Amino acid sequence: MQALRDEQPDGGEDIAALESLTRVLVGIAWDCAHTAPPEVTFPQTRLLLILDSLGRVPSSRLAAALGVNASSVTRLADRLEALGYLKRGRDARNRSVVTVEVTEAGRQVVAQILEARQAAFQALLDRMSPAQRRAMTGAARRIVQAANSVPSIGTAGPGPL
Repeated sequence: MQALRDEQPDGGEDIAALESLTRVLVGIAWDCAHTAPPEVTFPQTRLLLILDSLGRVPSSRLAAALGVNASSVTRLADRLEALGYLKRGRDARNRSVVTVEVTEAGRQVVAQILEARQAAFQALLDRMSPAQRRAMTGAARRIVQAANSVPSIGTAGPGPL
């Protein structure tokens, strides 16, 4: 990991700290996503994580949440359905609308990923004093709050990693 630079003008030190934090958090998300079974690709893992948080939804809503087009969802869902991690259905009010939802097997994959992520976070927290943990928690909440107030950032993004 690249060490933070000492002093930089115009918030450079703050930006460098956030860049370092981003590398750590994305690295954790990436590594934990790869705890999914080997036949599940990273894009499919992402789909399962997002779909699990949404519940049963039309495939068009899932595509929007993923930030992809409907045909991409169809291809990803085909493989996940064949593996038993996702099931398709029809909307009771409009039979032309295809819905998707995570199966119990898919929820187990999601749980495995989230457990790995929580274990990684716990390993980080275990290396911090109680005062450092409180400071980190406060800073994390303030970053999320600030992100919510900047329309071009947002905190939802294209769904969880």
